Amino acid sequence: MNTPTFSHQSDPHKRARLRWRARRGLLENDIIVERFFNRYETELSDEDVGALTQLFELPDNDLMDLLLARKEPEGELDVPPVRHVLDLLRAV
Repeated sequence: MNTPTFSHQSDPHKRARLRWRARRGLLENDIIVERFFNRYETELSDEDVGALTQLFELPDNDLMDLLLARKEPEGELDVPPVRHVLDLLRAV
């Protein structure tokens, strides 16, 4: 018997895990990310979730620099899905 595979949107556990992972050490990051989730959580694609996961792996100060547009994504982060999510984060 095969267990169904759920995308991010159809699996509430995956969505809750992503929100938990989004908790940051800097209040400013938390505020931006919380606003982002309040506005876009139900619209996120699996590709968006992958991009968010990459961003959430960054140290808090590096993430803040990207969120506030003090820096632009470089290297592995300089890909369209990350840039798309970053644009959404910056807009909230």
